[in-house]
Amino acid sequence: MENWLMDIMSEYGYIGILLLIALENIFPPIPSEVILTFGGYLTTQTDLTIVGVVIASTIGSIIGAVVLYVLGLQLDVERLEKIVDKWGRILRVTKEDIHKADAWFDKYGPWTVFFCRFIPLIRSLISIPAGMSHMNFWVFLLFTSVGTMIWNIVLVCLGAKLGESWDIIVEKMDVYSNVVYALIVIAFIAVVVWFIKRKR
Repeated sequence: MENWLMDIMSEYGYIGILLLIALENIFPPIPSEVILTFGGYLTTQTDLTIVGVVIASTIGSIIGAVVLYVLGLQLDVERLEKIVDKWGRILRVTKEDIHKADAWFDKYGPWTVFFCRFIPLIRSLISIPAGMSHMNFWVFLLFTSVGTMIWNIVLVCLGAKLGESWDIIVEKMDVYSNVVYALIVIAFIAVVVWFIKRKR
């Protein structure tokens, strides 16, 4: 996959970066670390600039985030309540649980969106609950844009600084991602256990 991504970026420049990052946000398995660091490296070998790569990747990220936000709007609280009415006993979820989660996101949602932009996998998917909670679109857009731009600037600049050794960053990010995934699994298991005990 990495070779395919690099070929597209090398051939189509900013447009290729924009489209790949948009896809990365919608389909998280596509590694943004490769796109951004290689994009930074390309600024040392082509006419591409760091500012241009950051702008293109940020626009792509925002497009992908908005798509998932709109998807989240289709899965609003009312639809979730209908699902709970039908499957709640099996899932051990109540309408009260949904409203508590929705209220929590209403209170902390903007900062959750911002900080989650730095966490692999979740950085893309966080747009869905933002849409589900009907977070103000412009607030969502602001926090998503700022968080995304910081992430993009760091990786693009690192790629440019390391030049041909840009893949070192990808290796380091793989370690970071694996640690995060392990923590997510542990946290998920802990929540499930706590939830079951609470219901009992």
